[in-house]
This record gives sequence, C-alpha cells and structure tokens, in this order.
Amino acid sequence: MPGPSVSRRTVLAGITAAAAIVKASRPAQAAQSFTDWGWPEPYERVSVQSIAWLKEKGWWPLTVGYQPPWTGQNALNIAVDRLQLLQKRGLEVTFTPFDAGPPLIEAFTAGRIQVGGSGNFPYLSLVDRNVPARGVINYSLLTHGVVVPNDSPFQSLKDLKGAASPLTIGIVTGSSAEFYFQAAAVANGVEIGKDVILKNLPLSEQLQLPKGVAAVVPWDHTLSLLTDDRKTGRLIDSSHRYSIYEGIGFVRAELIENVPDVVQAITDSFIEAALWIRLKPADAVDLVRQDPALKAVDPAFIAGQIAKNNNLFKPSALIPQPRFWAAENGRVRAWLKERNRLTREIGEAEYAATYAPQFAAATATKLGWTVPQRPVFLSADWTGVIGSVPYPDYFNQTTSNTPQRFPEAGDLHKAWSFGGKTYQA
Repeated sequence: MPGPSVSRRTVLAGITAAAAIVKASRPAQAAQSFTDWGWPEPYERVSVQSIAWLKEKGWWPLTVGYQPPWTGQNALNIAVDRLQLLQKRGLEVTFTPFDAGPPLIEAFTAGRIQVGGSGNFPYLSLVDRNVPARGVINYSLLTHGVVVPNDSPFQSLKDLKGAASPLTIGIVTGSSAEFYFQAAAVANGVEIGKDVILKNLPLSEQLQLPKGVAAVVPWDHTLSLLTDDRKTGRLIDSSHRYSIYEGIGFVRAELIENVPDVVQAITDSFIEAALWIRLKPADAVDLVRQDPALKAVDPAFIAGQIAKNNNLFKPSALIPQPRFWAAENGRVRAWLKERNRLTREIGEAEYAATYAPQFAAATATKLGWTVPQRPVFLSADWTGVIGSVPYPDYFNQTTSNTPQRFPEAGDLHKAWSFGGKTYQA
C-alpha cells in the first residue's frame, strides 16, 4: 500500500536541514595562519624522493651562487641563507659568493652550482650555449649611470658634445653599462669616437674617478658609493630611460624536470625573504653586513641600498614577466650578436621559453596575490613602446624614493596578512 505523498519542497527542506546539522557538527575551519612578514604556515617540505634524487645526483647539499657586490640580489640570498628558509623546507644548502656574473655562469655551466642569479648579459651566454637554465624570479631594476666629479662643468649627457678633443669615458666595455651608454649617446646626439672615447675601466678604478677621465659609467652599488657615500661624484644621467635592466634568478632545468617541489621551495624561499626584508629592513642590514664582502660597509649605506634595491618595488615584482623581458632584451641580443658575444640569433620566443614562471605564480596563489599582467614598475597608462627609446618616465630608483604600496586594489585574490594587519581582496 503506497505511503502518504511527500512534496518536493518538503524533501529539499529536509536535505537542507540535514546539511546544516552536519556542518554544525564539524569543527570550524581555522583561518590561514601567517608569519609576521606574511608567509603562510606551516611550511611545505620537499619530498623524501626528491632529497634522494638530489643525493644521487651529487647535488646534496644544493649549491646557490650569488654576487655580494650586487646589493639587491645579495640581501635576498643572505636572508634565505641566514634565516635558513630552505632548511625549513627540508633542504640542505650551501651559498657560494662570486665577484661577478661571468664566473658564476661558468660555475653554473660546469654544474658546480645549481641555483644562481645574474643580469641579462651573463644569462644570455647560458641561453646561447644551450645550458639548461630556467629563470624562476626577476630581481628588481638596477640603476646604471654617468657620474662626473663634483667640480665637473657637465650637467647632462648633451654637454659632452662638441669638445675640442674627445672626452674619455671610463666604462666596463662589453657590459650592460656600455649598452646603456651607447643607446643614451645616440639619443642625445653624442658621437662615440668623435665627442667621446670609451676606456675600459673596472669598477674598482671607476671608484677613484681618475684624472684624465671626464666621466665613469658604473652601476649600483658602485654608483651609490660615489654619489651617496663618498660624495665625490654627481649623477648626470641614468639608464632607466634607455635600458630596463633585467636581473634573473635561475635554476638548472633538471631540477624542474625531476624535482619540481625543490624548485617550488627555492622560489618560495626567495619571495619569503623579500617579505622579511620588507618588514624588517634594520634587521636585514645586520644580516647583510655579516657577509665578508660587505662587513666594512657603512650600515647607513646598506640601509639605503636595501630601500632602493629591495623595498622600493612591490614584492610581486619578483614574479617573472617572460614576454616583457624577451621584448625589452631584443636590442640587447642584437647588440651582443653584432659584437660576437653571442654565436647565434636568439629570438623572443626562445628567450621567453627559458623562464619557468609557473613556480612564482604558484607562490602567488598560496599567498593570495594576483599575478601581475605587466611589470609592476609600469603604470596602466604608461605610453612607452618597448624598444623605442628614450622611454617616458616610469617607477624606478631615479623617479621615486617612496616605496610602492602593497597591496593595492587588484593585488590580492584572497585575504593576506602582513605586519599584524590582514588585507582583504
């Protein structure tokens, strides 16, 4: 005999009530926990299998190469090292200093280091030789500039035109400084070979502003030592309008192919270090001065370098922008090829493919950040055309002393805490 009829509405009401009872009986889900500097806890650890693979490969401990003279990169590496951010993720690591990019690149090529960082010029040599490197982060912009002695009559690059005899410019030839200076000279009507001649001068000699040299073309931190610390020189032109400098943190491609969780741990650690430095700049100065190469440097100078080269830009600046850099570096690749510094043409697609941006994107996801669609230093209404210089002004070390606000509208896709404050998407 059939039972009484039950309406659909009654059935739905019963289901809803049952679901509510089940939900109420479950413990409330804990809110995401963050460190003071905005890193979600607990830390994710690499797998036992990945550690075994590294040991079998002979890459245990993992070795990271860095450049102490490059303060922005140096601060990140030292923070990762001293705070043991990789060890907290289950990795054993050794950090090895290099004086410049080329010897670091040689060590990476030989497999003596598995993680490194350099500017675009040394990195392109890896690409040229098909060394299996993949970029996972971008370091912040680096200023190059033309510095003259304080008593020099020159106030701008255009003043170098028309001298009775060519003026001598001290520069590291074949470097990013020469690339910038040549582009700036063309844009300002300064003729190399007629108005100026370039003399190869290492940074250590540029610091002396030797007699007979009208100007030198260093990059930070040498540039700031001259203008801000020693105060023996004046900046009359800077690189940002003529060359947007790219710094790359990279890993061996074998790590991505075989132990991607290790690459994620590396990427996470460097972005976490950037957050720690942002929250604790004074502590970061103390850490950086533990490095033997910077032990004797004035703490106030290091603080200024961290403010300019680590904390001026949004931390999301570390998230790679492969297509942008592939386009901006087109002139660099052509310039190096013309000078036989590259053995072959490297197109935009090939260069962009040397990046592995998925790891920093995954870091952003776990932090609740939105992955920027363009470099954070270019505003939405920036009118420049990549490759056509001089560029209109954009946010960099010479146009602003005030750090970019973070987070702003659009920077988050979920709640994120930093410095004791929770920010909503």
